[in-house]
Amino acid sequence: MFIRTMLIDDHEVVRRGLAELLSAEADIEIVASLGSVGEALEADLSSVDVAVVDVRLPDGDGIDLVRRLRSQLPNLHCLVLTAYEDDDALLDAHAAGASAYLLKQVRGTDLVRAIRTVASGVTLIDPVAVGAARERIRCQGLERVDGLTAQERRVFDLIGEGMSNREIAERLHLAEKTVKNYITAMLLKLGMERRTEVAALAARLDERGRRRSA
Repeated sequence: MFIRTMLIDDHEVVRRGLAELLSAEADIEIVASLGSVGEALEADLSSVDVAVVDVRLPDGDGIDLVRRLRSQLPNLHCLVLTAYEDDDALLDAHAAGASAYLLKQVRGTDLVRAIRTVASGVTLIDPVAVGAARERIRCQGLERVDGLTAQERRVFDLIGEGMSNREIAERLHLAEKTVKNYITAMLLKLGMERRTEVAALAARLDERGRRRSA
């Protein structure tokens, strides 16, 4: 019985190399080789057992694609294959329902073994690794948050409570423009680009604090 496998990677050379490697195995059949999110969403995937998905695609995010594919095809097993070691991506892949998260430096024999394993329904994302990634992200966030001024920290906490800039301004008796200035400075210190990232970090730290006090 073949493990029907689909490859989704924007680099044709990578796809060809993977196809050559995997096709040499008697029990693996490459049924599709695609280069984008759009191609994957338009393809008929009803016969696919395993999807090998790159994180960075030209028209979208591979992990979001995993989430969408899994919602449509719950029996599809997804293996995320990326060139970048990234704790956030690992956590997102786990949350999206991926069965494995591997770096492209992986040996060919290990990739083949991983495809066979996830095809059998076994998840290779180690809960210990997930927990360690969460802890590293939390520690990095704490270090950066510790660098905020007292007023910036108040704004940070209120963003975490879901308040708008106007509501924060009213709570702290500040002009809304002043709140925006605090947020701009905060984004720079935290190494972030968007307000939503601040809210996500604040929520993670708040969740961690509630766990410790429980």
